[in-house]
Amino acid sequence: MVNDRLWWEREDLCYREGRLHFGGHDLASFVTEEGTPKFVYRAARVRDNLERLRAALASQGVEHDAFYAIKANRHEPLVAYLKLLGRCGIDACSPGEIRHARQAGFEESEISYTGTSVSESDLDCLERHPGVHINCDSLSMIRRLGRRCPGRRIGIRVNTGLGAGYNDKLRYAGHKATKFGIYRDRFEEAIATAREADLRVETLHFHVGSGYLGDALDALEQVLERIGALLDTHPEIRRLNIGGGIGVRLVESDVAIDLDRWAALIARHMSRRGVRVQVEPGDYLIKDAGVLLVCVNTVEDKGGTRFVGVDAGFNIQNLAAHYQTPFIVAPLRRVGGAALERVTIAGNINEALDLLAEDVELPALAEGDLLALLNVGGYGAASSSNHCMRGEFREYLLLDEG
Repeated sequence: MVNDRLWWEREDLCYREGRLHFGGHDLASFVTEEGTPKFVYRAARVRDNLERLRAALASQGVEHDAFYAIKANRHEPLVAYLKLLGRCGIDACSPGEIRHARQAGFEESEISYTGTSVSESDLDCLERHPGVHINCDSLSMIRRLGRRCPGRRIGIRVNTGLGAGYNDKLRYAGHKATKFGIYRDRFEEAIATAREADLRVETLHFHVGSGYLGDALDALEQVLERIGALLDTHPEIRRLNIGGGIGVRLVESDVAIDLDRWAALIARHMSRRGVRVQVEPGDYLIKDAGVLLVCVNTVEDKGGTRFVGVDAGFNIQNLAAHYQTPFIVAPLRRVGGAALERVTIAGNINEALDLLAEDVELPALAEGDLLALLNVGGYGAASSSNHCMRGEFREYLLLDEG
């Protein structure tokens, strides 16, 4: 029996008598049902993450609404669960996501749309859904939407020039120009364009990036200061959408976000202005609520590195390959006192970048062993592909009551 907990273990994700459990379920038991690879999500963890975020805002007296960023994970049972939970709407960024949310029972009034490089066919969809709130990402979008939908209430997505995230690849603003939002030097032009198009601006929207942690809150405060200055020049705007992007710890040295401090920053800058806050958590809700189960098929030393090959690749979960965000690798069975060795977990896609975890310490592994990749609930299945025609996987949603 293993007594010493690893840094990432928690009450609902931990070893019990050497077997990895998630929400009280022995994960190895899922492998007997149609094998691997397989995503397993826990609904109660998603709920708890959402309630933790909302409680932090409520404790600071921040009037707010939450919209789940469906691009993180659109698994139909999960989206239906969130609708039945009744504690959030949907943040959509495409016509398909709007339709998906509507099919799960979300009303138009519960959907906020923020897209980029919006096409005429996108606008066709938005025109057909007059109750969906739209945040416009460009002056072009404002002009074209106004021709179709005069009188509509909209938001303007602002690029404040400051970003934060797990790394540079996941920052939506910064010293390098990005495609997102309207920069401050054209903000008044955007307001004037909206007026000319007979659109009523009632919301400002920004998004700093994906995966900001506790050490990025100073940057967030600077963003709020810049947004506050814009709101002061336009007191008729009564809502602020602060986007999503809150991250979770991926390695032991990461600084967890202090939600109380996060909420206090928002309250200090927005409550005195009487602004209602909207937030769009996606990955924060689902990332640590999902694991990917895989099977070891190859263990072999090559060029001084021990490669452990598994039956899944970056086409199924691409964050390590595309964004260099690390996964935690956990054997489904763990023996206390076992010696550790450094290995690289390699996927089954015939590409050099298909390495799921490099130079990680794990107990000795053998072909046929089972592993779980942790922190993979978001941007896995939702952004998967059939590259090399290896796109087959399954998804399960745990509905335990804990």
